[in-house]
Amino acid sequence: MREFTFRAVCVGVLLGLVFGAANAYLGLRVGLTVSASIPAAVLAVALFRVSGSKPSLLEANMAQTVGSASTSLASGAIFTVPALYLWGAAPPYWQVVALCFLGGVLGIAAMIPLRRLLIVGEHENLPFPEGRACAEVLRASVDGASGGTWIFRGMAVGAGVKLALGALFLMPHKLSWGLDAFLPKAELSLELAPALMAIGYILGVRQSGVLVAGALISALALTPLIAFVGQGLTTPLYPETTRLIRDLSSGDIWSKYVRYIGAGAVAAAGIATVARNLPSMVGALTAVLRGIRGGGSKGTGERTDRDLPAIFVIGGVALVVLVAGFVPGIFGQQMPLAQRLVCALGVGVFGVLFVTVAARIVGIVGVSSQPTSGITLITLLGIASVFAWQGWTDVGARAAVLTVGTIVAVAASKAGDISQDLKTGFLVGATPARQQLGQLIGAACACWAVAGTIVLLGANYEFGGKELSAPQATLMKTIIEGVLQGELPWSLVLSGAGISIGAMLCGISGLAFAIGVYLPLSSMAPIFVGGLVRGLVERRRGGKRLESDPGVLAASGVVAGEGLAGVLIAGLVGAGVLAKEGKHLAAGSAGVLLALATTLLLCAFFYRAGRSQAEP
Repeated sequence: MREFTFRAVCVGVLLGLVFGAANAYLGLRVGLTVSASIPAAVLAVALFRVSGSKPSLLEANMAQTVGSASTSLASGAIFTVPALYLWGAAPPYWQVVALCFLGGVLGIAAMIPLRRLLIVGEHENLPFPEGRACAEVLRASVDGASGGTWIFRGMAVGAGVKLALGALFLMPHKLSWGLDAFLPKAELSLELAPALMAIGYILGVRQSGVLVAGALISALALTPLIAFVGQGLTTPLYPETTRLIRDLSSGDIWSKYVRYIGAGAVAAAGIATVARNLPSMVGALTAVLRGIRGGGSKGTGERTDRDLPAIFVIGGVALVVLVAGFVPGIFGQQMPLAQRLVCALGVGVFGVLFVTVAARIVGIVGVSSQPTSGITLITLLGIASVFAWQGWTDVGARAAVLTVGTIVAVAASKAGDISQDLKTGFLVGATPARQQLGQLIGAACACWAVAGTIVLLGANYEFGGKELSAPQATLMKTIIEGVLQGELPWSLVLSGAGISIGAMLCGISGLAFAIGVYLPLSSMAPIFVGGLVRGLVERRRGGKRLESDPGVLAASGVVAGEGLAGVLIAGLVGAGVLAKEGKHLAAGSAGVLLALATTLLLCAFFYRAGRSQAEP
C-alpha cells in the first residue's frame, strides 16, 4: 500500500502551512488553537480526489501526519514570543523560526523512545482520543464519505467575513451596549468574529459557557465594583499613577486593574492544573522508566514497529541543547555565555521531562486538555528563579527566560501531537519511522509559516491590544517581571487567584474560567454563541457528540479561512495598500443591523453544517 509518497508529503506540507498560519493568528487573537489532525485528514483525501486519483489509507494518514505538525508549533510560539514585542525587543524572523524548529525537533526526538511503551504496550489503558477519532475519520473518508465540502465552505465563509470587516470596512466588527444606568462603567459587547464562533461550536455549550461566565464576572462585577469604589478616591490607585479611577473608561479599568486579576486567575489555575496532574505526571515518568528498564521499548523489527534510529534520538536532543547553548542569538543578542548555558540546561532538563509527561498525559485526556500553560509557567518560574538568584534581571535576561519557555512549550505540544498521530498510525497499520520523518518534515516547513505570521502581525499590530490580545504571552511577561523585578500589584494578582480557586472548588474548569476572566467579554461572547448552536444541534441529534461531524469540519474551515484572510490583511497593511482602520461603509444603525444579520447568518451556517450528513 502506498504510504510515504511525494504527493502525500506535498499535500501535508501545504495543509501544515495553512493551519500553521491560521492557528498562529487565532492564538494571538484569543489564546486558543484548534487541532488540525481531523480537518487535515479530510482535506487531504479531498485534495487527492481533486487530482483525479483515490489515495490509499496509509497515504492519507501520512498527509495528515505531516499537515498536523504545525499546530504544536503555533501553540508553543504564541504562548511566549509576543511578550518580546511588549518589551520592545522584537526578535528577528530567523530567531522565531529557530525556536519553533528546535522545540519541534526536541519533542519528536524525545518522544520516539516512548512509542512502543505508550502506544503499543499501553494500548488497552491509554485511549488517545484524538488519535482514535482520526483513524475512524481516515477510514470513512478513504472509503467514500467526506466532509471536505463543508471545510471548503467554511474557509470561504471565514475569509469572506474577515475581508468584509478588515479590508472593505463594510460593517463594525464589535457591538457594544453600555449599562451605566444600572452598573457604573459596565458594558455588554459582542465581537463579530466567525473564527471565535467556530471555536465555540468546536468546544460545545458547556465549555464555552464556562469561558463566558468568567468574562461576565469581569465585565459585570469586577469592573463596576472597581468603578464604584474608586468614585470617592482623590488620588490615583496603583498600578495607575496619574489618573483617578472616576476618569477611566471601562476599557482603561480593565487594562489597569482587571487584567492583573485575570493574570492571577490564569496563573493559579495553571499551577493548580499541574498540581492536580502531578500524581499522573510522576506516575507517567515512573511508568516510562520502569517500562524502559523492563524491555518495553524493544521492537519486533516488523515494518509497523520500526522507529527512526537511536542516533536521531540522541543526536536530536544533543543538537537542540548544543545549538541553544553555543549559537549566539538563539536566546537573544549579545547574551553572556553563562546565561546561554543556564538556558540550554533548562531546555534539556525541562524539555525532556515535560515531553515524557505530555506524551502520557495526552493518552488519557487528549491534546485539548494538555496542561501546556502550567508546563510553560513551571519552566519560566524555574529559569527565572535561577536568573534572579544570579542577579540577571535586565531586558535581555527576561527575553532569555521567555525563549526557554518557547522551546519547552513547543516540545511538550509536539510530543502530544505526535503521540496522537502515532496512535492513529498504529490503528491503521502505518510505519512509525515514516510518520516520525513526516512530522520532522512538517515541522521544518511549518515553522516558517508560524514565525512569518507572528513577525508579520507584530510589525503591523500591537500585541496585547484590541486586535491581537496575545493573552498567554501577556501573562508570561507579567510572571517573569514579577519574579525578576517584583513589579506586580500582588493584591490584584492574589485576588484573581482566589476567584480561580473558588471556581475550581465549584467543580468547573478553573483554567477555562480564568481565561474568561482574563479576556474581554467581546471575545468570549461569540464563543458562547457558537457553543449554543452546537448545543441546539446535539439536542436535535438526541445528545450525540461526534468529533468528526460536518459541523466541526465546517468550523475548522472557518478558523482556517479567517486566519489566512487576517494574515493577508496584515501583509496589505504592511505594504501600505490598506489602512489599519477605516470608515465603515454601513455606519450607525445600518451597520449595527448588518452586523447582527451577519451573526445570525453565521449561526444558521453552523447549524446547517451540524445537521447535515457527510456527503458521498
